[in-house]
Amino acid sequence: MTLDGQTAIVTGASRGIGEATARHLAAQGMSVILAARSTSDIERIAAEITGQGGTAHAIACDVADHAAVAALIVEAKDRTGRIDLLVNNAGLIDPIARIADSDPAAWGHIVDVNLKGVYSAIREALPVMLAQGGGTIVNISSGAATGALEGWSHYCATKAAVLSLTKCVDKEYRDQGIRMVGLSPGTVATDMQREIKASGINPVSQLDFDAHIPPEWVAQAIAYLAGEGADRHLGTDFSLKTDEGRAEVGLPGL
Repeated sequence: MTLDGQTAIVTGASRGIGEATARHLAAQGMSVILAARSTSDIERIAAEITGQGGTAHAIACDVADHAAVAALIVEAKDRTGRIDLLVNNAGLIDPIARIADSDPAAWGHIVDVNLKGVYSAIREALPVMLAQGGGTIVNISSGAATGALEGWSHYCATKAAVLSLTKCVDKEYRDQGIRMVGLSPGTVATDMQREIKASGINPVSQLDFDAHIPPEWVAQAIAYLAGEGADRHLGTDFSLKTDEGRAEVGLPGL
């Protein structure tokens, strides 16, 4: 399955996994919509992609605001004519805190971004995908979806909810051409890992930065799932934390 000529939306595209994914998908011939809360970085990245012969557009969007997400989907459709791939990457983990020390407003904001933001993007993209006969949605997941980690109650709870959402979308829309899959990459060398390191809470914060995989590996896995790769993993989290998963994508083993 070629990606050339298709359109992708990548949320949280200003850095890390999102930036690497936007660049990699554009290199595969996709028209890429880069979405983030502020436009300074995504406009620069989109300009660099365009300067290298790709097609990219930057659209400001706070995924915690459903109306903003709805506007993103409308503008993406108006600019490119279709939406073949939605990558729900935007997510937060800071502030990290044990439950009794957590701030309720900050905890709730994580829910707004990590869970409701994913719901909003899926909710608004589905009608477009269904009308065109199908599409692929990749939710960036985590081992935190199935395992508890100290200080990460907000992150674990939202990632667990997104995994259930992945399963629900697959159950409701697989037979209508929607390919819904999660991607659990393991720990990735991004700014989020610097926030985790600074917290000093739980074993993940003790890992050296060079222990994490590069975001470009995650981008390669997303492109794999956007092609035929998703077909054998629909409704589940595909993991890069095993030799088998990495081999399937063509990445180095553990």
